[in-house]
Parts: sequence; structure tokens; C-alpha cells
Amino acid sequence: MASVDLKLTGGTVHLPGGPAQVDVGVSGGKIVAIGSVGDAGQTIDCTGLDVLPGVIDSQVHFREPGLEAKEDLESGARAAVLGGVTAVFEMPNTKPNTDSADAVNDKLARAKHRMWCDHAFYVGATAANAPDLAELERLPGTAGVKIFMGASTGDLLVAEDDQLARVLASGHRRVAIHAEDEARMNARMGERIAGDPSSHPVWRDDESAMLATQRILRLARAARRRIHILHVTTPAELEVIGRNKDVATCEVTPQHLTLAGEDAYPRLGSFAQMNPPIRSGAHRDGLWEWLRQGVPDVIGSDHAPHTLEEKAKEYPASPSGMPGVQTLLPLLLNHVAEGRLTLQRLIDLTSAGPQRVFGIVGKGRIAVGYDADFSVVDLKSRWTIGEDWLASRCGWSPFTGMEITGRPVGTIVRGNRVMWEAQLADAAIGEPVKFESVAFG
Repeated sequence: MASVDLKLTGGTVHLPGGPAQVDVGVSGGKIVAIGSVGDAGQTIDCTGLDVLPGVIDSQVHFREPGLEAKEDLESGARAAVLGGVTAVFEMPNTKPNTDSADAVNDKLARAKHRMWCDHAFYVGATAANAPDLAELERLPGTAGVKIFMGASTGDLLVAEDDQLARVLASGHRRVAIHAEDEARMNARMGERIAGDPSSHPVWRDDESAMLATQRILRLARAARRRIHILHVTTPAELEVIGRNKDVATCEVTPQHLTLAGEDAYPRLGSFAQMNPPIRSGAHRDGLWEWLRQGVPDVIGSDHAPHTLEEKAKEYPASPSGMPGVQTLLPLLLNHVAEGRLTLQRLIDLTSAGPQRVFGIVGKGRIAVGYDADFSVVDLKSRWTIGEDWLASRCGWSPFTGMEITGRPVGTIVRGNRVMWEAQLADAAIGEPVKFESVAFG
């Protein structure tokens, strides 16, 4: 009789104490043994591969309901697991917005048996639902509350200080923030040049980001509320956030760590357009410097797909956003290969970091008692990101044609091998992520 359901053997396993050549035994979807594991119902040979804790992408937009021409929960989750991602947190700017208990429950119902990875959904803050957020943030399967301080895709917007204060006063969990200053951006509309996407970061400038970040830090401190500032794009913001870690954690994206405006806008045009914008090479290098200083807590993809037809419109009619969930881990593995990032820091930013920031139960490390979530990678594989590999419904990526080193080989979610060598399992088995703050209802 098998002692465990599943055994991973032969690989380099990245434990909390560092890499080790050990077996990992799994039963009932949990890690039950690390070391020498005996008989197993199923054995996966990971010789030559590295077994990482399951990658958690804590910022994706899967566009369902209402915007399924761009993406839906199934296609977005398929892209996630093909890229080695085991869990995602999905954003609320859908149609209708995810701003009520009914909307959250609708998404959870849509996700059942359709999402390949585990998942949670943010509740969008509005001036109207501020009094209800303390209850909404405690719904099962809810990642927390999301505030858009500056208008982006959709119509969720909380721009005024009094409204922001009301939102921050309602509830206890960490609040995710899109920090761009709406008033400054409205005043700078004239900086946009028709047909020139490189004017996007001139319009949505550094000061738009800094003003919003400084405002939300001040308001969060007054409210005694923890916040998480998403997709930070300027080194100056990271310096400020580094002085306010008692109230703020923050995220950077692979796009902002990889692309530089001087190259991206001439080469990609409006396909390089996102909010906050891709900025200069100097900005990119500054983000890396603060990453080395340890300030960013999390890397999320901000996967935000639009159709080819939409993105091909002349700027500024073109929408902001680009896909990224499937390329998050490959891009980071390439940064490891090129010496910008250590594998230990990659793990911290994509699994242990999200667990700490959001209080996730049972994920984020390879340890007995934790969910058997693994991202299995080949650190030496050299390959080219091709359109035929992409699973997002939008059908494009700013990184198509990029030759990189490091490839996701397998994605294992709670002991289920949902992807191996670019082949999906027969069934989508994703379940809602659990959180410490709502563990007992």
C-alpha cells in the first residue's frame, strides 16, 4: 500500500532553510513528508529541475463578467498555470464591478470547475459601499479591498480624501491601492499627444504617482490601516514607502522591471501602454536598486488584457493594460539567469511575500502541513516566448519573440499536476484561497 499519494523526487527543492536534494511526499493535497519518502501512488521525477513553492500572482484582471472578449476566468487561469502560477488574486473592475457580496459570490460560482489555479477576488471600494467593506472583506474567497485612486480600466474610482478616509475606516485587512492622483492627471490631459503613446508617461507623470502615494500613506496612518501599494513605478516612491513599512507594503511588476520606455514605445506603440506607465530605463534601473535594498514585498503581474483590435487604436483612444500572468515567472527566471535577481529573492517575492502581506493560510512555502503547491522549473532551458504558447484570450504579449533562460515545466496545485510540459490536466480543480483573517468566519 502506498505511503503517500504523490512523491516528487530527484529535484532541488527550495525549502524555507534553502535548497536541498530531498523527496517531498503529498497526501490529501497537503505536504506530509520532506526527506526520504517511500512508496507513492504517483511519482514525479524532477531530476535536473528546481521545485519552488507555488507562485502566487496577487494582481490579475481576468475580465469576467462583462468583458469576456478580452479574457475570462477559464482562459486567464489556463494562462496562469501554463506559466507556473498556482494561485491568483483577481481584480474587481469587471462589468458589473465586484463591489457587493452577490458579485463576489457570482465570481466564485463562475470559477468553480473552470479555474485551473486557486483563486481569490478583491472587492472594489466605492463611496457608496464604504460602510459595508468591513463585512465584504471577510467574505470567503475575498482577497481584500481594492481602491482605485486614479481612473484606469472601468469606473471604480475613490479620488477624494474624505471618501478614502471612509473606506480606510471600514475594516481591518490590508487594502490594495492603485496610487495615481486623479486631480493631477485631469489637469495634465493636454500632455497627451495623439498617435504618440510615449506621451503616456508624460501625462501620468512621476508626480501623479508620488502625490497619490504620499496622500494614501498619510490617510492610512491616520486611520491606523495597513495598505499595499500596487505596481510602483518610480524609485522615489519606493524610497518613501521604505520609510513607512509599518503601514505599507508594496508591489512591482515584471513589465516595469523589464521594459524601458525609450525602447518600448517605438517598438510596441500602444501595446506598451499601461497604468501606471512604462517609464524610462533610469526608472527601471532605480526599481532594481530598491529591489536589492529589499523594499518591494511582492511581484505581481497586473495581467490586464485587451484585444488586438482595441490596442491597435490610435493613442489615446487605445486602452491601457497588457497581459502578464503567463510571463511573470519566465521573465523573473530570466532575470535570475542574468544575475539581477537571486532565486531566493524570487521565491520571497512570489510566494512567501504574498503569504505574509495578505495572511494566506497554508501557502507560500514548502513545509509539512502546507498545501502541496509547487512551481517546477528548468533554470537552464533557453527558449523563445512564442504566440503559440500564449493562452490568454487576447492573443498577444509585449514579450513575444524574447529569448530567455528559465522555463516553467510543471504546475502542481494541492497535489494535482495541473500542467506538465505545456500540457494541461483533464480537469480544472482550482479552489478559493483561505486567509487567516477570515479563517473562523
